[in-house]
Amino acid sequence: MKFSSDISLWWLLPIVAISIIAALWMYNKKSSTWINELSKKWRIILISLRSLSIFILALLLFGIIFQSFNYKKEKPIILIGIDDSSSMLNYKDSLKIGKQIQELIAYSKEELGDQFELITSSFAGHPKLIDTDLQFKSELTDLNEALEITRSDYYNRNLAGILLVSDGNYNKGINPIYAAEKLTTTSLFTLGVGDTIIKKDQLIKHILHNDVAFLKNDFPVMIDIEGNKMGKTTSEVSIELDGKKIASQTIQFKDGVSDYEQVTFTLKAERPGIQQYTVKLSHKENEYNYQNNQRTFFVEVIDSRSKILLLSQAPHPDVSALKSTWEKDQNLEVDFKLLSDWDRNLKNVDLIVWHEPGLNSNLEIQNYILNNPVSKLLIIGSQSNATSIYQLNLGIEIPASKNLDDVEASLNSGFNPFEISDKLKSALTYYPPLKSRFGKLKTPKDATSLLHQRIGPVVKNDPLIYFANGRSANGQSFKYGVIYGEGIWRWKLTEYARTQEVSAFDELIGKTGQFLMVKQNTEPFRVQLPKKFSPTEDITINATVLNASLEPITTATVQFVLTNESNQETKLQFGAIGTSYQLDLGKLDAGKYNWKAFTTIGGKYHEKKGEFSVSPLFLEQIYSHANHNLLRQLSEKTNGSFHDLKNYKSTIKELKNRDDFTTISYQEASFNELIEYFILFILLILTLSSEWFLRRYLGSY
Repeated sequence: MKFSSDISLWWLLPIVAISIIAALWMYNKKSSTWINELSKKWRIILISLRSLSIFILALLLFGIIFQSFNYKKEKPIILIGIDDSSSMLNYKDSLKIGKQIQELIAYSKEELGDQFELITSSFAGHPKLIDTDLQFKSELTDLNEALEITRSDYYNRNLAGILLVSDGNYNKGINPIYAAEKLTTTSLFTLGVGDTIIKKDQLIKHILHNDVAFLKNDFPVMIDIEGNKMGKTTSEVSIELDGKKIASQTIQFKDGVSDYEQVTFTLKAERPGIQQYTVKLSHKENEYNYQNNQRTFFVEVIDSRSKILLLSQAPHPDVSALKSTWEKDQNLEVDFKLLSDWDRNLKNVDLIVWHEPGLNSNLEIQNYILNNPVSKLLIIGSQSNATSIYQLNLGIEIPASKNLDDVEASLNSGFNPFEISDKLKSALTYYPPLKSRFGKLKTPKDATSLLHQRIGPVVKNDPLIYFANGRSANGQSFKYGVIYGEGIWRWKLTEYARTQEVSAFDELIGKTGQFLMVKQNTEPFRVQLPKKFSPTEDITINATVLNASLEPITTATVQFVLTNESNQETKLQFGAIGTSYQLDLGKLDAGKYNWKAFTTIGGKYHEKKGEFSVSPLFLEQIYSHANHNLLRQLSEKTNGSFHDLKNYKSTIKELKNRDDFTTISYQEASFNELIEYFILFILLILTLSSEWFLRRYLGSY
């Protein structure tokens, strides 16, 4: 036993002396009359008790730690690793595998139980303890991960051997040979399952596709086909959507044991939402496995197009210049309306461009536009009326004078909502001036200028193009921009005349529209749920509920309804976690799901809807033959052996006869502080209570 202390143990000597001196001083004859009457024997006893109690108290303050050693014997460990993936059931003898593994485990306990510690674990991926009731449902096999985690978990343990039962196939992770090479003190004994003979079969090996496609756009799908012993024959590869064939190609297999073909389809995204596509291979006679002739994949089709509505009292070249630029973007739908012909339809509109706002428009139309939370771009030209602009209630005041001034553009160096290219910066230096009202332009306090007005070399504080936030009469907020000048169409023509392109002008107008159409999320009910999962993932949904001040609250009840492809509904409720909500759906079967989440905030009903897909995994079904060569390599690398599962008794006999698998003794150190010893407190209490009792017995008060 060893011990150590926070303070040098040499201090014990003066503490012993101090304890005795303190006790002698207390029981000095001059200190009390009753002490003078004590015999020498009682004085020595009382001094000894007081000295001991003082010494024990001081000793406890030293922080003395005792180190003790224990010796523990550990039997050699044999880990029986079972590959419980579904590929284990791909063979003709699959019905016997479960029974054979149960017999293996029982026989191992009988023959090795006294000599070894036996542990049974799944081995398709992350190892976990299992019983003999095997389901073989894992859709992924990662033997490398299983070996790496086992090596880490049993580090410094007496892991003598791993008895791996597998077909040798893996579809995740790297080759397990690299992990096996790190098992320097552990041998791998492998028991092979399945048939290694390559059979006549064709299968869909891989499908490469976009997870997301845009509405009305084309997207590619690349399909890898593998043919084993198919001979010189053709096969049809088709793609179906909702049970209807939408594309097909014919492939030609060549004569050989294995043949690989790749076909590419170009599909069109016809409708928004999550679309389920099915790839099929035509069945051929005497194929070993038809399950791998069909696979499903999902593509989310997004309608990302934004709609811009241009309103004007009359056609104007400025409006035409903006329209021609935005129409180049496939994701923008641009519509022009005269105010006199407009039906006041703002459905799906993301940006209103209003030329000469307030000019000759009635108050009803003006309020309808301003009270809608859609973003707006106002073009204030030479015909704009100061009174009409003031009545917009956007904090804009223009000079009442009708005198015009020629103002050029100067970039605001402090502008950062979006980036400005060097090409646009250069173009701004030669763009011709715009016509704007002479005088001071008043803007709201939150205005952010993109371009300042410049007259010759003098840059004014007045903006030429700026952005700000507005609020409608019913309290809804929106973003708006202002172009304070007329003749922006000349910028486009001038750039083309100088450079034979209009990329700088397109950048300015494109980024202006894009910035205004990006909306700030102020919704009080938000649900975060990805669009795609796999059957092996646990699906967790997060939700946030905000009060009127946009602060998160957890006092509301949030409901959730999940609907599968068979229209079966599952009703669930979110749980509050911290300042948000969470719902765990666990693992779901492959397919497409619709969901609805709803709650009530301040007496108002809020609802969110969506859909997601759980993509099926066919990785385990593609195997038609076992890979025993890999199992042999694993055993050879680690001084083990390979046998077929049916010959498991040979492996058990070999394990039993290995003389290098022995019990190991471990030295375990334990550390205990002196204060943890309860007997020391008992001794302290005994000394103090004994002294107190004797003092009372001998007449002390």
